[in-house]
Amino acid sequence: MSPTLPALTHRHVEVFRAVMTAGSVTGAAAALYTSQPTVSRELARMEHLLRLTLFDRVRGRLQPTAQAYALFDEVQRSYAGLERVADTAVRLRQFAQGQLSLACLPAFAHALLPGACARFQKAHPGVSVSVDPVESPSLEERLAAQAHDLGLVEHDGALAGAHARRLLELDEVAVLPAGHPLAARRRLEARDFAGEPFVSFHPRDRYRQGVDRWFADAGVERQLAMETDNAVAVCAMVRHGLGVAIVNPLTALAVAGAGAMPAHGLVVRPLTLSQPFRVYVVRPAHRPGNALVARFEAALEAECDALARQVARAWGRPRARA
Repeated sequence: MSPTLPALTHRHVEVFRAVMTAGSVTGAAAALYTSQPTVSRELARMEHLLRLTLFDRVRGRLQPTAQAYALFDEVQRSYAGLERVADTAVRLRQFAQGQLSLACLPAFAHALLPGACARFQKAHPGVSVSVDPVESPSLEERLAAQAHDLGLVEHDGALAGAHARRLLELDEVAVLPAGHPLAARRRLEARDFAGEPFVSFHPRDRYRQGVDRWFADAGVERQLAMETDNAVAVCAMVRHGLGVAIVNPLTALAVAGAGAMPAHGLVVRPLTLSQPFRVYVVRPAHRPGNALVARFEAALEAECDALARQVARAWGRPRARA
């Protein structure tokens, strides 16, 4: 473009986009609340400035050229960016009282956070809460990168740039299909699982490793039928008769309930094994201060206490929260 020519303006781009979107000068003029001659003049001016032929005039109609389509792709990307900015502004306006961003393991999004969010929003109805379920190790990476206000994890391993605090510790439990012979027992031992089809987590899972050691120490062999990373998926597979399993008590409580009768085709039984399942809340150390974080942590603590009481009533004495 010659430096002596006037610069391309946003109005030129707006008119060009309207014509491409509407498919005609008439439609573009209506969309822009202006006249057809004005649209035609702006288009001609734009072509002159860019030194490009954007439209062929065919029988009184404008036919976009290949150059016009290429330019339109770029214009659409620019408008998409503007629309994201506008959407963010709307969300900020709608939730002017505050926002919280949380990241957690998928199991917590299903079994712990819904209750905690309900407690929190009852006290703070104008606050927007964003929950992002993420598997490890991506979850720890996001928390270390200060991408969220709070996080929920299963361990307190070294997290760069973040502080972890234990909220809850409970024992894992067995889940069985309704009607399974082992459901007649009140508490299960390792030998009860001998020869049983078993639904496991993947070998890299630390809870899977602890359970495998329990069975190995007892000299018990199971039929390893299925593997998955997700506790809800494990319960679904058990419900469909693919095997028995050992899962965290929060998922078991959410999926199967705490009543004496089986719910959703599942029966839950405690174990003689004490395989601790822990919940830690993580606060990134360098995230800008948010006064709502401490209030949400209080809601988490209240929900953890309530869940521990439910587990104690249903399957046995819980471990104390530190």
